[in-house]
Order: sequence, then C-alpha cells, then structure tokens
Amino acid sequence: MSSKGKLLIVDDEKVAVRNLEHVMTKEGYEVVATQSGGNALQHLDKQAFDVVLTDLRMEKVDGMQVLQRCRETSPDTEVILITGYATLESAVEAMKHGAFYYIAKPFRLDEVRKVVAEAMAKVRLCRENRALREQVESFQGKVRIITQDAEMQRLLDMARQVAPTDCNVLITGESGTGKELFAQYLHHQSKRSNGPFVAVNCGAFNEDLLANELFGHVKGAFTGAGSDKAGLLMAANGGTLFLDEITEMAPAMQVKLLRAIQEREVLPLGATRAVKVDVRFVAATNRDMQEQVKSGSFRQDLWFRLNVVNLCVPPLSRRREDVPLLAYHFLKKCAARMGKPVTEISAETMAILKAYDFPGNVRELENIVERGVAIATGDTIEAAYLPDDLRELSIRTFRRKEGRLPSLEEQERDYVRWVLQEAGGNQTLAAQILGIDRVSLWRKLKRYELEKLA
Repeated sequence: MSSKGKLLIVDDEKVAVRNLEHVMTKEGYEVVATQSGGNALQHLDKQAFDVVLTDLRMEKVDGMQVLQRCRETSPDTEVILITGYATLESAVEAMKHGAFYYIAKPFRLDEVRKVVAEAMAKVRLCRENRALREQVESFQGKVRIITQDAEMQRLLDMARQVAPTDCNVLITGESGTGKELFAQYLHHQSKRSNGPFVAVNCGAFNEDLLANELFGHVKGAFTGAGSDKAGLLMAANGGTLFLDEITEMAPAMQVKLLRAIQEREVLPLGATRAVKVDVRFVAATNRDMQEQVKSGSFRQDLWFRLNVVNLCVPPLSRRREDVPLLAYHFLKKCAARMGKPVTEISAETMAILKAYDFPGNVRELENIVERGVAIATGDTIEAAYLPDDLRELSIRTFRRKEGRLPSLEEQERDYVRWVLQEAGGNQTLAAQILGIDRVSLWRKLKRYELEKLA
C-alpha cells in the first residue's frame, strides 16, 4: 500500500514516541521517530518530510528550533507542536513562527489523527497547486488546449494529423466545450497558419445578412450599397473559414455554400463574375448532424462535404481530471486581467468543482472562476465565493446509467463516493462539503459500504 505521506515524530518521552509511531504507521504514513531534537534536525537535513509532529519542550534542541529548521530547509513542511505546558503566549508564538497547529497534553489520539490528516491534506494541496501552475506555465504556442485527459489527447493527435492535409473538418460537441479553440488549433497546425483565421456564427444572422457577410456585394447591388464589400469567404482567402453553428444556416444559404465549397469560387451579390478563393472550411455544431440530415433541415451533400473528418469534443463531465488544470489556467488569466493577487483555490472549492457536472462545460467553469476572483478578498478562492446553487446543492446533471435513469439512492451513493475521493479520504472535509456532520457521513459510508475509501 502506498504511503499517505512522510511524518517525523519528535518527543523525548519514550512511551509517547512509541504510541504515536504505532498509531500513525497504522494510519498509513511513512513514519520516522526520534526522542531527540538534535536527531530531528539531522533527519530534516537528510530528507524532506510532509509533516513534523514535535514536542515543544525538550532538552538542548526544543520544538521551536525544529520548527525554525523546517521553515529554513523545507517551507512546505507543516509542523504540529505538542506540549504539556500550554499557555496562550506559547501558542501565539508558535503560530507566529508558522506552526500548523498547537496540541496540549494530555491529548486524544483521535485529535492527533485528525490534525495530522488535515496537515497532510494541506501539503498535498499546495504541491498539487504548484504542479498545476507549473503545468499551465509550460503550455506554449499560439493556441493552447489545456488538457491531461486521455480522450482529449487522442483528439489532439488526430487534429495534428489532419491539420496539414487541408481537408474540411466538422467539429461536434456540447456548447461551451471549446469547438472554436479546436478550429483555431487546426488552423495554426496547418500550412495555412500564416493566413487569416475568420470565424462567423451562422446563427447570429438572418439569411440575407449571412449571404452578405459570407459572399459580399458590389456597389449598387441593393439600396444603400454605396461601395463594394468583400465577404468573409474572400477575407479568409489563403486561410481558414470557421462556420460555427452551421446547422442554423437556412436551406437556401446551404445551397450557396455548397457551390462555394465545390467550385472554390464566390459570386458576390450583384456581381456577374465569380471570384476564385482558396479557403479551408471548418464547421461546428452542438446538434446531432445525422438527425438534422434525416429531418431534412440540413442538406446531406453539404454534410458530406464538411464531414470529411469529424472531431467530437467531449463534455467537461467526461474529463474531470482537467477541472483543476483549467481552473488554475482561468484563475491566472482572470487575476492578471483584474489586477488581483488571487493565486490559490481551496481544497473544499476544488472538491466541489470536481464533483460538479458542468452542464455549461468549460465556459461555465471559466465564469465560476472569474466570479471567484472578482469577489475574493484574499489570495484564495474559498467555497463561500462559489455561486449559491453550486455551493449549497452541488448540482449534478442526471445522466443515464446502463440505459436507465439512476435511482435517488444510486445518485447519493455515487456523489458521496466522489466527494470523499476528491477530499482525499478526509471525512471532516467531505462532511463539510456535503453539508452534514461526521456522524451522518459515517452512517452513509456504512450504508453504502464505502468505509474503505475513508
């Protein structure tokens, strides 16, 4: 079984050291124990520990000196001080020097277990946060698709393979998944990268306006046409034209677009001679294209022309491991734009985000992080800064399970399991996120046979 973290125990009482070492080893920690503060300093010089649990009053080298050495050599290490001579002054002094917690003797083993688990969780979170920030920093290039999901990686591999071929590509997926970002990625990975990337939302115009936007017009083509206007097809010459929400295009416009794709030429409104264009077409939709073709609302021949290669972008609910990475990417971007020193996302906040299904996908996650940065008063996005419905209800969309809708009991079991896993097995944190006390959580774990996860 893998270690839950490295723990150094320091106490000049032999019985206390032996008991703590036994209990913490059973908890799954990799434990080093010593009865000497001097030996503790030597251990700290040789290796890094996640948490140090040390007595405050010891001969020659005391707990404050151990704490100071940790701050000098391993700032990420959390130090918990234990003493039989607890005073308000000593507690304040310990916290001023960076102690994680201050426990008075005689202590309860349950209290020590809880505090060590919380200190370990904080260390783990800090390291994960640093790794995420470093990973975000490492993304290079004109277009950044931030992911560590295997399905997304396969999709990116396919995009890299087809980008240089100049074939038309259809990108499908739910709203907010980043379809336009994939279109930009295809463009910048292609031989057309030095040419223009032109995007148009086909659902934002009526038929006449869209025709004018795409094909342009000549002077005098209609009342008010005082000069020639080059359409977006001509503007994209030598580059890529991205047709978003392609299924919103009217049938008559589909005919005109099909001709432009087949003949590689444009006939502006009012013109008598077509103009040759060299354009790569990338289209996107959040609808089921085959259903659109079957219903007759979208031309089959145009679908065949556009759907040479299909890239189906998965929803964020299928790539949960990307949530922390994307959240920190948006955090950095929003904090820089707003000029706010927000650099962290709390463990509770991240657990809620990772358990949420994001019906609005990546766009919704960005909005939530932007809100958190905007109202944060410190350097961390706390759970209190999340939208009320997300924080209080932790809404999940209901997806079919083996062809049927899941029962309420199945939903609760799955949700409790998710929250506990995201909380790293920390029952106190999991209960807080679920909005129940630890006894109620224990009963649910017992009922759903989830005790092994805690």
